[in-house]
Amino acid sequence: MSYSSIDFPLNPIADQQKGRETSFGRFGPVDFSRAPLTVAWEVTRACPLRCVHCRAEAQPHRDQNELSTEEGLALIEDIAQMGTKVFVVTGGDPLAREDIFTLLGKAASTDMYTGFSPSVTGRLRGDALERISEIGVAAIHLSLDGSGPGTHDAFRGVPGHFERTMQAIRHAAKVPPRLQIATTVSRHNLNELEMIAKLLEGLADSWTLFFLVATGRADAADMLTPEEEEQILRWLASTEFPFHVRTVEAPQYRRVRAQLGLDIVPGVTDGNGFCFISHVGNVQPSGFLPVTAGNVRKQPASVWYRNSPLFTSLRDPSQLGEPCGSCKFSTICGGSRARAWAATGNPLAGDPTCSFGSARIGFVTQGPKQD
Repeated sequence: MSYSSIDFPLNPIADQQKGRETSFGRFGPVDFSRAPLTVAWEVTRACPLRCVHCRAEAQPHRDQNELSTEEGLALIEDIAQMGTKVFVVTGGDPLAREDIFTLLGKAASTDMYTGFSPSVTGRLRGDALERISEIGVAAIHLSLDGSGPGTHDAFRGVPGHFERTMQAIRHAAKVPPRLQIATTVSRHNLNELEMIAKLLEGLADSWTLFFLVATGRADAADMLTPEEEEQILRWLASTEFPFHVRTVEAPQYRRVRAQLGLDIVPGVTDGNGFCFISHVGNVQPSGFLPVTAGNVRKQPASVWYRNSPLFTSLRDPSQLGEPCGSCKFSTICGGSRARAWAATGNPLAGDPTCSFGSARIGFVTQGPKQD
């Protein structure tokens, strides 16, 4: 299979608009005002890796203020009862928690599709993947950020991590849960994406590309230019992959697909169909948009998601700034709210990293704010 890049013009090539769908395949219809499609819970920030782009700024030891087992079980119950379809357990390294299999078992016992995102550390060795599978976890998420040791190991800050990651990927491909591979797209691996895709052939069920946001340890200088991002999105949309492809913090992918006359897979954005719970219980639009609506120790996550001004404003496209506010694709895209926040301090501002919107109104693209 060839992943040859197609040289598309950067100007809009179609004049189409498709409304946001509310049916999500196997998950059925979802009313984002009542429940997110997906909730991700960062159960801990403890992790021995030293990833240069870590949005969590992971630490070697667990935070004493992490949600307890009892609080975690109550959180899972609340999230399931409000109608969430997908629940992702992430970190840090979630396997750093001794109670992680108890928490996973609780999530898997609900009607939610449960995903697990461990770090590739010594804790993932042995029968960990088999135990995860036996509990009933539906998907395992692993990260691969380069096509070889040079790039990946530099990303992760640990020599030899690429080989251990590939071993984990090959192992995970043999157990029943679906295997999702995540790649953080930055200037460091921009030219390796095609090679990464080839590595995943016959192994991954899906490939998620996280477009870098300057939060946590991530450096704004490592982000792609708007033009580079546009080319990558058009390459993704125009290429046949042997696995499902999705993007995070690049909702413009749906706009690109619409411009190419392709079907649009319904998606979520920060706070609009997606909710993030931090290790200490803060309820946020996403891990890349660390603005807190409230804490689950004060009120359940469902209350904050449904009623807080932060979340209700993020679900209202009429409140978006330019160039997103007047864009005809605002209902299927809306721009990255995390990138808007990183650039301006306002999560409702226009996404300055979108070349289409900027060209449309003569808006000058800019990078994220830097300290």
